[in-house]
Amino acid sequence: MNLIERGSQTAKDGFRNEDDIVKKFNDWKKDKDAQAWLVLMKYKLSEIEYVEAIIISGYKTDVQVQVTIKLKKAIDVENLQVKLVSNPKGFNQIDKRWVDKYTEMWDIPKSIVSILKRYTGEEKPKIQKPKDKRRMFANEFTKAEQKTMLKWLKKNQSLIISDILKGQGKFAAEWMLVAQKVAKNARWILKPMNFCMNYFGNGKIEITTRGNFKIGRITMQRKGGDGGRDTAKMLQFKINPAELFDIE
Repeated sequence: MNLIERGSQTAKDGFRNEDDIVKKFNDWKKDKDAQAWLVLMKYKLSEIEYVEAIIISGYKTDVQVQVTIKLKKAIDVENLQVKLVSNPKGFNQIDKRWVDKYTEMWDIPKSIVSILKRYTGEEKPKIQKPKDKRRMFANEFTKAEQKTMLKWLKKNQSLIISDILKGQGKFAAEWMLVAQKVAKNARWILKPMNFCMNYFGNGKIEITTRGNFKIGRITMQRKGGDGGRDTAKMLQFKINPAELFDIE
């Protein structure tokens, strides 16, 4: 199958950050990658009058592309989430918040909140000799608590996946652009966000051997790190965006 039809290509010039993506879109008349992206978004290049890309901060969308079509008064808007990866196994954080914030978003019951806070370390472990005195791993909870947690994740799987990947409102992301962050011969792949939500989010909900919760290909874990600061106790979700390169 043609690489462009698959939504991927090798780029002669590399990608360092979102600014590079914006520059390519704004230079779409000359930039072959930007032309390929627009074609994948179902535009006919001959009908495009003007393209303006801008960086968006604080939302799931990183780059917004505004496309003006000849003979049309309206401007089309495409919201892209950009994932820059430097190696094939580069895990990428897709969402990170305090458990209380997720509780507001998803109306999480108290029993689940308690499990999540012990999981992240906001609440101390309630067992003797935990593997980590700061928090509990998923496989350290009672069998009943593990079952309760997995059942809740399954029930709310679609909502969780949509919120952590796509987001809500006018800056919800409609596309995911994964770009390999190298100086030359970089790769990129552009996929609709609905495809990405299905690929990463659909699948088994389980507890991993390392003691994390997993939703399909998405890992839900304690953030950790941060030099021991309180923010290490936040809950985060991670994926490996480079997996999209291997899809046939």
